[in-house]
Amino acid sequence: MFIQMLLAIICGVTSGILTGLIPGIHINLISILVFTSSPFLLKFLSPLSLCVFIISMAITHSFLDSIPSIYLGAPDEAHALSVLPGHRLLNKGKGHAAIYYTLLGSALSLYISIIFFPFFLLGMSFLSPLITNIISYILIAVILFMIIREKSYEKKFWAFICFFLAGILGIFVFAIPNLSQPLFPLLSGLFGISTLLTSLSDSNTIPKQTLEIEQIPSNIKAKASLTSSFVGYIAAFLPGFGSSQAAIIAQQITGDIGDEGFLALVGGINTANMLISIGTAYQLSKARNGAILIVNKIIGEINTPHLLIFLCTCLIVCGIALRLGLFLSKTFSFFVQRVNYKIIVSSIIGFIILLTIVFDTWFGLIILVTSTFLGILVSKVGIGKNHLMGCLILPVILYFL
Repeated sequence: MFIQMLLAIICGVTSGILTGLIPGIHINLISILVFTSSPFLLKFLSPLSLCVFIISMAITHSFLDSIPSIYLGAPDEAHALSVLPGHRLLNKGKGHAAIYYTLLGSALSLYISIIFFPFFLLGMSFLSPLITNIISYILIAVILFMIIREKSYEKKFWAFICFFLAGILGIFVFAIPNLSQPLFPLLSGLFGISTLLTSLSDSNTIPKQTLEIEQIPSNIKAKASLTSSFVGYIAAFLPGFGSSQAAIIAQQITGDIGDEGFLALVGGINTANMLISIGTAYQLSKARNGAILIVNKIIGEINTPHLLIFLCTCLIVCGIALRLGLFLSKTFSFFVQRVNYKIIVSSIIGFIILLTIVFDTWFGLIILVTSTFLGILVSKVGIGKNHLMGCLILPVILYFL
């Protein structure tokens, strides 16, 4: 059994590297493949080892998926908001530091979440119905606050318009049937390609990357990790409420914590959400993401011994993924500064376009072009790109209303 668990962790970490680094290849896809192959795999492996594999992959993915978001501008839902601060640090020669901050946030939030895990479990049954009834109003209040914070009436107007344009686009995209990866072209256009095209038009060059890291002040580190654990906990058991919506709320709670603190915050939310989703399946018998849903289907019902094994797996994988992330970031920073900036950006844009067509044909390409223009509009009028999260927040508000 020990050898099976060890092999499951190794294979899970390896798969998490692939899903984390290759845009569009999601952990849900691998989890479904494992489930469809389970009649054959279970002849040689235990159901528990297959579940350990999926959880190892999911935690590793939550650590590493910041790398393509920051170095390549190809975000998934959890890291969409990290693209701009990550790109700013990359243009200062601090791309590796940006990755370090997300990894630090992931590790700290995982440790904090495990410490408070018993309290999280106790609170789920009580809080779930209460928060579900008011979450739409909380999101509306947060959005209004974000718009009001813009400095001029003109920017407030544009923030309002862009939020609703992004929201309508999101509703439209989710209404299209049979899209394989609807979020990929949507988020890549709003936050990825639009940012890359803007920096390309400004004739930017990627400066020499340094591996030096400025440590985040302890108070900001504590604020980011505690807040990410709390909002990641909320996101883990509310249907339709994901890491991106949690990041918007967390940003209002923490206030200005700088690019470094914000990257730690986003990284922490992503990992805490994944970890606490295991607790949701255990306590409420409800899976809030595809990977944990497959775990439930394979093992039947998560009991206390299973839960303890899964938490230990998360701790082991955390140490491995942290070191892997630092190594891979150094590798990316080495190559990214040795290639012409325009060639890098053009290649990344071409790669995203190709993946979009492969995943979602010409429908995906239309979504990508539309969302890119909207992302450029936000940059031109000088408002925060966080308003573009309306593509996910407005559908969630309507879902809860």
